[in-house]
Amino acid sequence: MVYLLAFASAVVTANAYYIHPIISRVATSLDVSTALVGIVPALNQIALALGVLLLLPLGDRVNNRSLVAVCLSIQVIMLGIMATVNDFWTFTAASTVLGFFTITPYLLPAYASKHVEPRRLGFVTAVLTSGVIAGVQLSRLTSGVLAETISWHAVYWLAAGMMSISAVALPMLMTENARSASSMQRLPYPVLLMSQFKLLAAVPNVFISGIIQGCNFGIFLVIWMGISLHLTSDAMGYGTDLVGYLTAFSAVGLLTTAGLGKWADRLGAERARMIMASIQFGGIALYSLAGTHWQWLVLPLLITSIVGPMIDVTGRMTGLKHQAENRSRLMSVYVALMFVGGGAGSWSGTASYAAFGWTGIVTLALTLSLVVMGLSYGQYRRANIIGPIS
Repeated sequence: MVYLLAFASAVVTANAYYIHPIISRVATSLDVSTALVGIVPALNQIALALGVLLLLPLGDRVNNRSLVAVCLSIQVIMLGIMATVNDFWTFTAASTVLGFFTITPYLLPAYASKHVEPRRLGFVTAVLTSGVIAGVQLSRLTSGVLAETISWHAVYWLAAGMMSISAVALPMLMTENARSASSMQRLPYPVLLMSQFKLLAAVPNVFISGIIQGCNFGIFLVIWMGISLHLTSDAMGYGTDLVGYLTAFSAVGLLTTAGLGKWADRLGAERARMIMASIQFGGIALYSLAGTHWQWLVLPLLITSIVGPMIDVTGRMTGLKHQAENRSRLMSVYVALMFVGGGAGSWSGTASYAAFGWTGIVTLALTLSLVVMGLSYGQYRRANIIGPIS
């Protein structure tokens, strides 16, 4: 069941990343400039963050299976529009709505945490996170191949077909425990949204975990934008195909995350995250050697592709330890902070490369990694002083 939920997470997550390899083809087909077509993924990510903040808290109030069924059904319709439309603004609007309802990968960890023993929480969270990683990595490969051999429209036809299967199968797989009437079910929607901030005041460790993951996600985007800009620069002279091959190589995290999740169950989320953050800093430092040749990217990519997802997994574990009726709202804030950090990383990474080249990318990533290390150590110390949270 966990692996099926992870597969569904991959299918849904992929929708936000198909556009990246084919963005120039979409621009040409829809007769817009490369600069203008960039608003498609930008608005999709902004809408995703808003959806997480506005829809994900409903997971603590309504039947999770029904919520997933509605969101997936709307996404199928939007993908169908994107596959057939030839008007840029209609395509953009459909992509934006698609992003707003992309909450399923972030709802499922909270849902699954209510159906497994606490001792398996790290493993289950890691498997579901692996599904998200697979969606990000494999969508780019699939999109590029289909667009090259058939057309970019075929990408969204395939996505619509896979989402149609998920929209039928996933609600059938999900079950709901009998729930007694609770204050959460009776709360008006605006009060439910505002209750997220009260929860944060009561459990500040989730807020700090969100900041840690925001910096961690920022590191991921800074590094990958830097790799793309660096390798395809006039100084290096490589093509985008090399960037694609390195992206596929970085999928090594799919093979290690589940096993490391079991390790985090045994060691404890805070201690495991502190160790992973320290290893990540060392891996990022190795990127400084890659200024002259792409082969120096292999080892640091291997290290950061393994430890980066585990920092996310252990961060989610800190929120999923809390009462079941609060978990969706805690994950809502956590994921929103993650995307805020990712957005900041996207902008600052581009600016750093423009100003200082590859050295700017490495320096920025190391700075963010130091923040991750410092906050992770503080959380570990706090957990040991206060004790585990029930």
